[in-house]
Amino acid sequence: MNIVVKAGLLAGCLILLDAPHEGNRAHVAPVVALDECDPATFNAPTAVGADFCRNIALGAATTFSDLFAEAHSGKPNPNWDFEPDKLTIEEGTDLNVVDQGGEPHTFTEVAHFGGGFIPGLNGPGEDVVPECAAGFSSVAVAKTRILQGSQSYITGLSKGKHYFQCCIHPWMRMEVDVK
Repeated sequence: MNIVVKAGLLAGCLILLDAPHEGNRAHVAPVVALDECDPATFNAPTAVGADFCRNIALGAATTFSDLFAEAHSGKPNPNWDFEPDKLTIEEGTDLNVVDQGGEPHTFTEVAHFGGGFIPGLNGPGEDVVPECAAGFSSVAVAKTRILQGSQSYITGLSKGKHYFQCCIHPWMRMEVDVK
């Protein structure tokens, strides 16, 4: 192939790569989902199972049992988090949510913060929020799942406050104020 054809193909690929969603690319706010799952304990047959935790963070050492014990005690692991915790954006700005952790998460809009669909990860006395109650059997929850290394775009947020949480790890919370 000649150099002009190769350059044209490369330019076309770059344009496609830069347009993963509909919306205004000029106004995108990044959000990162983080966790530090220990692959040895999360991937054990007695835990979640093979190849569940695909941790990309060096030194990640939160064990499966520690994650549950910390959540149950009311002091969930702060290394499981959305960054930033609060964000103020202009109307028309999209959120680009990227899972840079080792496990799947959800980025689910809720009316108010509360528990998720895995009872052992909810804090003491924390009730499951209605938006998370059905777990992945609900299409509304399933479509908010973000797998390790993937991303999701949230578009069309109306003016006002929006609350997002992970329905698996419910202490992962974010408030978005749209002006």
